[in-house]
Amino acid sequence: MASVDDVNFELPKLRTSFSLENDTRFLGSDDNIAGKQQISDTKHTHIEFFDVKFCPYQPLDHEPVFAAISKKHVIICRLTKDPDDANPCHVINVIRDDDDEAASCCCTWTMDASSGRPYICIGGVDAKVKIYDAISGHLIECTEGFLSSFSVLSAMEGFDVNDLATSPVNPHIIASASDDTSVRIWSVEEKHRRQPCLCILAGEGHSWNLLSVAFHETGRYLLSGGHDQIINLWTIPDLPAEPIETPLQIHYPHFSTSAVHSGIVDCVSFFGDLILSRACHDNVIVLWKIEGFSSDGPPPAQSAAPTPQNVLPTNYEDPGRLTRSAFVPVTSPQCPVQYTRLLAFHTPNCGPQFFMRFRLHHVPNQNPVLAFCNAAGNIFFWDLKRLTAHRDIMLALSNPTDKDKDKPIQLPSWQKTVIPRSRADSTNKSRAAAGQGQDLSAPGVVKQADSREFSPETLESWATKYSMADTHEPLRHHKMEASSANFVGRQASWSPGGDWCVVVGSSNTALLLQRWAPK
Repeated sequence: MASVDDVNFELPKLRTSFSLENDTRFLGSDDNIAGKQQISDTKHTHIEFFDVKFCPYQPLDHEPVFAAISKKHVIICRLTKDPDDANPCHVINVIRDDDDEAASCCCTWTMDASSGRPYICIGGVDAKVKIYDAISGHLIECTEGFLSSFSVLSAMEGFDVNDLATSPVNPHIIASASDDTSVRIWSVEEKHRRQPCLCILAGEGHSWNLLSVAFHETGRYLLSGGHDQIINLWTIPDLPAEPIETPLQIHYPHFSTSAVHSGIVDCVSFFGDLILSRACHDNVIVLWKIEGFSSDGPPPAQSAAPTPQNVLPTNYEDPGRLTRSAFVPVTSPQCPVQYTRLLAFHTPNCGPQFFMRFRLHHVPNQNPVLAFCNAAGNIFFWDLKRLTAHRDIMLALSNPTDKDKDKPIQLPSWQKTVIPRSRADSTNKSRAAAGQGQDLSAPGVVKQADSREFSPETLESWATKYSMADTHEPLRHHKMEASSANFVGRQASWSPGGDWCVVVGSSNTALLLQRWAPK
């Protein structure tokens, strides 16, 4: 078993940042960009990066590459681990969208099916998904091979494309979320050139603009969320392997709820079979589960998808009236609830902003770490492994075995004790007289505890960060890195190896955070 103080518990620190030119001169005054500032304030501008994604197709020992998306540009950058490099970020390509009506806000990676060349897909207000060669920077045009008809995927007949995601099991399958309330599944393979849209998930799922879409790790399920406060789980049918004339139509999700959040849902994600989501005004990211859902079993039949209620709910305090599920019938005596809230993570100072996305780093042999940036330039991190490690430590403290009663408790470096200020002031005076000026009023790192009893202040500090006892008490961050107070974070992204986290947002600024840096 790994130590609770091993390198996996290290969290990133801010190394540097960079900003690019103001590209709002390419926009008209009536352009409607998702999340755009609507106030006239010299401290806030309309200059923004809206999305950032690392290329997932590189070997882990290669320098990671990411794409940052502004309204008119795609910036392709490579990060180096060289500790002597003052600027670890090297811009390797800048792609400009010259379409007059274009204003991008989302991206995802795919690749050429034959050569493996990486492609970056972008979407925005022009209702198109555009595919660029990330190496050459060229839009894949009619003269450049089998993607001729995919160079611009005509997505939604004039509706904004607000999010894109690539299937984790097939890099040639992407999903788009649009203002037309639909999720569409696309193929970028040559055999589907005549009809690249394979499936449309729409009908009785959403009633308003979509903002977020996410695949399950199996590629079999998909989450969607948006302005109507609804989060849906869709089962993706077997996609056609041969050319088709008409996309498959899926009208009903297998799970749908508007009870988890009370505002616009702008980010959803799977964590295994669990779900993470956040909404405008809530100031929390919620971890929850759909009762009865398991990806281990066969996917449910489309005929099992529940249909909407015929009448509107009369009691909005009853979550069961706002939720429908194919996995647990409402009348089930064994499990009367259809979803369960597990944890919440505190994200203060987001204000009325939306289109702010978290990112979970979750790969084998590494701790799962959640990252999010608020509207005040604060980047928050939560190491989810610390929650179970803290639980185990508290169990050892409360229920020691006879043979362990006289042994000191080894605390990890991240689980700090707090000395009450009155005691710290007295201790500081004694230490000052002895020539030691350490301030013990702040949390300190304890290598070993001489007693199994800790101060109430220490226990409270631990509980606010690590306790899973109260599902409605949001957990404070495990680490915070601060940038400009005027910076509004839009998206965080992790490198495949987990050593870099990049956050983009206002002022066309990208924040580069690093851990496990070579000495």
